[in-house]
Amino acid sequence: MPTVEERVETLESILGQFIVHTDVALRRLENEMKAFKDETREENKKRNREWSNLAKKMGTLVEDLIAPVLRPVLSKHFKCEVTMEGQRMFRRKSGEDYEIDAIAACDNKIFMIEVRSTPRFDDVKEIAEKKDRFFDFFPEHKGKELIVIFGSITFPDNVIQHASRSGVYVMGWREWEYMDILNFDEVKTK
Repeated sequence: MPTVEERVETLESILGQFIVHTDVALRRLENEMKAFKDETREENKKRNREWSNLAKKMGTLVEDLIAPVLRPVLSKHFKCEVTMEGQRMFRRKSGEDYEIDAIAACDNKIFMIEVRSTPRFDDVKEIAEKKDRFFDFFPEHKGKELIVIFGSITFPDNVIQHASRSGVYVMGWREWEYMDILNFDEVKTK
């Protein structure tokens, strides 16, 4: 039978091995945790980039739906041939930026089209204020009648009414059949 001293030495040896193995396991766990944190951080960055791209695309999706119907809708309602059009028009003047979602021109008319994926009451005021600065940034169109169109897929009734009172045309899906100006007569008679 081993003596107490031999037992203590054995226990000390076992305890030493336990400490060494625990230390090695803790270091391995620490390295794995760091790698996991780095990987999670990179995944979050990637996911945030993807969400950002999706949000950006959602914003331009409505613009992409409206752009192909501009010519026929403007021709139908304003009896003019579109001679110029463009999307995401950007101008900078004296350090100030000005961007329009879409623009179209006929001989004597220029159309400023602003698009929102979720149209709100306050957007009408913002668009009307933007209208006031249009010729500052697009002076080549001075002398033409400026017509403002607010585009989206659908509109709440209160937004259509507010836009009509403000002299802003609203373009969206009419009864989910086709894209059209929804308040043409209301604005035209102003």
